[in-house]
Amino acid sequence: MAKLWGGRFDGDTDALVDELNASLPFDRKLYREDVAGSLAHAGMLAAQGIITREDADAIAVGLAGILADIEAGAFEYRQSDEDIHMAIEAELTRRIGDAGKRLHTARSRNDQVALDFRLYLKREIGEVRGLVLDLIATLADIADANLDTIMPAYTHMQRAQPTTFAHYMMAYASMMRRDVTRLEDCRVRMDYSPLGSGALTGTTYPIDRERVARELGFAGVTENSLDGVSDRDYALELMSDLAILMMHLSRFAEEVILWCSWEFKFVELSDRYSTGSSIMPQKKNPDIAELVRGKTGRVYGGLMGLLTVMKALPLAYNKDMQEDKEQVFDAVDTVKKCLPVFTAMLATMTPLRENMRNAAARGFINATDCADYLVKKGLPFRDAYTVVGKLVSLCIATDKTLETLSLEEYRALSDAFDSDVYAAISLDTCVEQRSVTGGPASDAVKAQIASVRAFLGARE
Repeated sequence: MAKLWGGRFDGDTDALVDELNASLPFDRKLYREDVAGSLAHAGMLAAQGIITREDADAIAVGLAGILADIEAGAFEYRQSDEDIHMAIEAELTRRIGDAGKRLHTARSRNDQVALDFRLYLKREIGEVRGLVLDLIATLADIADANLDTIMPAYTHMQRAQPTTFAHYMMAYASMMRRDVTRLEDCRVRMDYSPLGSGALTGTTYPIDRERVARELGFAGVTENSLDGVSDRDYALELMSDLAILMMHLSRFAEEVILWCSWEFKFVELSDRYSTGSSIMPQKKNPDIAELVRGKTGRVYGGLMGLLTVMKALPLAYNKDMQEDKEQVFDAVDTVKKCLPVFTAMLATMTPLRENMRNAAARGFINATDCADYLVKKGLPFRDAYTVVGKLVSLCIATDKTLETLSLEEYRALSDAFDSDVYAAISLDTCVEQRSVTGGPASDAVKAQIASVRAFLGARE
């Protein structure tokens, strides 16, 4: 079958070229956006007197039928159609005749593709954003239920200082808040219609770009036609945002994997979000967390792939840019698959509070508080640091903890110690005295939860 662009050509393209050139197998995802853009474009053409109202009405009826058929799975995609744009236009012409051939007036596939892609990604950003908000809400709920669940916090994967499970959850909520605002910022910069840029230098027809942009829900139009068709910054920015989001999920997944191990045993995952082994009957594996961790690399790969495609392209459109969609589509789909199951996994896990507290009781994680105790008694911090370091060495040598050292052993190293040292170094005191904004004390965490819930409420 003749190509819609085939007027210049006498012979057929090679079958392998057709296969390489075709994007229809993946860009058919854009069918809704393509129909919406075409409807707005046809209406504008009629309003500007470029085509007749009768033709515009016929186009609208034909496109509505095509959309219904695609939604119902009844649309026939033809091998000769290179992409979703040509597939719809060719079918429209078959259905309504010459009026369908007038739809492409004052439009190029270059600005049509750019329009559809922006419309699609605007919608997908909204969906991803909603899923991240769901995750943040779940983290706030978990935190609210674990304000007094004491656990060790780590640096260098060594027990460092006592905190709470609630404080830990709010750390990830803070990360996810930034993910939400990055997605929102990306959508703001994406919110400009390129339609009317034509192939690269606009059009001689008296079109109304602003009308089409308003009808399609854009904030405005792109200001330069060359940039309008060749820009993919919005896709790269979204890919970067998704990569950062997946990095956050991957870090969280790694912690969940550790916490599920017998070496930690801080949480128990629901059977609904765990798997077993084909040979080891005792196993309960955190496969969901592992898959999310693994799929992070997939999203990273998409970002690097698109950066590489775009890195040396001259203005304006180049066929290389057809390679943008598969990578972006895959990244968006991957994130949308990971987020809801990860959220459900967290919502159904059981914190093992006693195990967490027992772990916090070992490893001398109250050593800083012991040093702070001496500082409050008048010692310079560096001197206090040295004293407590010697106390830790004594504990290791005698198989004791700071809590089980006698007062005489304390006073042998500093006469600033008194019996109130034991209250000062208790885990509950260590946590509750860290009431600075952002800290793990219950009131400080309650403030963080309130802030997160205000953030969520502002986005309802």
